[in-house]
Amino acid sequence: MEEMEEELKCPVCGSFYREPIILPCSHNICMACARNILVQTPDAESPRSRRASGSAASDYDYLDLDKMSLYSEADSGYGSYGGFASAPTTPCQKSPNGIRVFPPAVPPPAHPQPQHHLLQHPGSLPPIPRNSCITCPQCHRSLILDERGLRGFPKNRVLEGVVDRYQQSKAAALKCQLCEKSPKEATVMCEQCDVFYCEPCRMRCHPPRGPLAKHRLVPPAQGRVSRQLSPRKISTCTEHELENHSMYCVQCKIPVCYQCLEEGRHASHEVKALGAMWKLHKGQLSQALNILSERAKEAQEFLVQLRNMVQQIQNSVEFEACLVAQCDALIDALNRRKVQLLSRVNGEHEHKLKVVRDQIAHCTVKLRQTTGLMEYCLEVIKENDPSGFLQISDALIRRVHMTESQWGKGTLTPRMTSDFDLTLDSGPLLQTIHQLDFVQMKVPSTVPAAPILQLEECCSNSNSATLSWKQPPLSTVQVEGYILELDDGNGGQFREVYVGKETMCTVDGLHFNSTYNSRVKAFNKTGVSQYSQTLVLQTSEIAWFTFDSSSAHPDIIFSNDNLTVTCSSYDDRVVLGNTGFSRGVHYWEMTVDRYDNHPDPAFGVARIDTLKDVMLGKDDKAWAMYVDNNRSWFMHNNSHTNRTEGGISKACTVGVLLDLNNRILIFSINDEPQGPIAFEKMEGLLFPAISLNRNVQVTLHSGLAIPEFYIQRHVEHPTSLC
Repeated sequence: MEEMEEELKCPVCGSFYREPIILPCSHNICMACARNILVQTPDAESPRSRRASGSAASDYDYLDLDKMSLYSEADSGYGSYGGFASAPTTPCQKSPNGIRVFPPAVPPPAHPQPQHHLLQHPGSLPPIPRNSCITCPQCHRSLILDERGLRGFPKNRVLEGVVDRYQQSKAAALKCQLCEKSPKEATVMCEQCDVFYCEPCRMRCHPPRGPLAKHRLVPPAQGRVSRQLSPRKISTCTEHELENHSMYCVQCKIPVCYQCLEEGRHASHEVKALGAMWKLHKGQLSQALNILSERAKEAQEFLVQLRNMVQQIQNSVEFEACLVAQCDALIDALNRRKVQLLSRVNGEHEHKLKVVRDQIAHCTVKLRQTTGLMEYCLEVIKENDPSGFLQISDALIRRVHMTESQWGKGTLTPRMTSDFDLTLDSGPLLQTIHQLDFVQMKVPSTVPAAPILQLEECCSNSNSATLSWKQPPLSTVQVEGYILELDDGNGGQFREVYVGKETMCTVDGLHFNSTYNSRVKAFNKTGVSQYSQTLVLQTSEIAWFTFDSSSAHPDIIFSNDNLTVTCSSYDDRVVLGNTGFSRGVHYWEMTVDRYDNHPDPAFGVARIDTLKDVMLGKDDKAWAMYVDNNRSWFMHNNSHTNRTEGGISKACTVGVLLDLNNRILIFSINDEPQGPIAFEKMEGLLFPAISLNRNVQVTLHSGLAIPEFYIQRHVEHPTSLC
């Protein structure tokens, strides 16, 4: 819980938030601190405005307002604040967090009152002057206040509740809230001021005279109970203080009340139920927290690695002993050089320690901030105030995502290795002892470790396979690239399918109903690593495919998720399937949805580079059967063969069977064979294909079982193939 404390402190006063309000930039600030940092902008009659060609205060942009706050009279110490005094005021002070605070120049009261009294009774403060602006102490965005002043900003009830719970969960001994250093144990609590005092602070800040004499002082324990039992205020609309929030404006990202909707303030905006948006944003924040939690867990493991590296670097006695032994072996000639070499080793030792310790410190601070943000968000999620939650949920979600992304930019990678890349060259003769020096390797001295396949990201889909891998977490050896190898899907030899720096690769064009073994290795200038474990991938048993819109002729018209095609031209145009075959038995059908004026479409297979603007089979890269309403022909390389009686009509089904095991192509119409075996000696990568014109429309059906007539004639009785 201690890490969360930074989230609960005001950036101006450095203390826990009291009556926090939400600025338009989503940052929070105490109500009293907001009054202290107000700056009065120049009106239309001021010399500054006249120098700006009559520009009104509302015409100032954020940069002008920021400059104004830097160079205003309040900074110089000779202006007035809020129009209440003309005498010189106290120069601006700095809060514990380094933020400028502009103290209000109000006349001192007749009787001294404690500072907290003003915090608890904002009504006693002077009214906010016209044309006042406030600059966010965190992002420095400036905003001119309207006639409502600070009341126009919504109160952060959720943050206020989290602060209360945090303070109540601290040490059992209640501390004085006014002690500047080392707070003493509180002796009393004022129920009216809601402040715990030690005895010296009570005598100094809460004397029993004047209006303070009527305040009731109780023991600290009783005060804590009364504070815990005090009811939480319900968030109300900033525009209509008597109305509770009931809806949420998606465009404005704020809760709104019924009266806001009645007045048409969000007439053209999307408005949703407050409870529904509350649940939605809670879910989004929870999901973001889960991701950030994983990053924090990785950071903790990373810190353990760094601390282990420190231990390894500190245990470098072996290296020094070896160096001393080599130098002593060279007797007097090496003694003078030995001191210099040891000095360099110690320098390297200290450098490594410094780098790793600096990284530990940096990572520890970032992890502490992350943990604090996580704990704060978890406390916010516990809140049952939908309106208050939705006021801050967007900003919290952005912060969680931004914090999570900061952990992913190489932060969890060691900046230094624990190895000493120094090798003593003891080979030269005695006369070259004075030139003896370290040889520091600038290139990797060892081969990379074997990559690790990320099984959760490896998969196969249809006739393609995707593989992903990474280097072992503790590996510090430089890797220049990877080599991915697959076998032939039939237990054959491995072959290289990818060489490069990427750690993910998708291999297309594999055989259906095949089992592939895959493995990967890394390489650098020194050599090649061992292979990773072998991963077995199974491709789909049946080929599901559609027509390919990317390679089709432009006149082809697609519909039904690229399963139905027709043509806009009277000439024949070719379209292929998006999957090619080079092994196995495959069968698909095409239903004739429209058949006008007796055209002759062609069905078959083709290579990827077949002609697309002529009938299928006109070139030597396609094998087809073209058919009209009475008869059919087989065609390849513009050669017509095997005229067969029987044609097609609307609602007919044309089947194509490609048996690459026996290297044959067979056609059927309405589940009956159309002619003999159409083509033999089929080989290579072949794609389903069809050519048609505007008078024909067909729908594809893929992934079908082998037809019964083929099984009986060619599988059960293979001699019929002859």
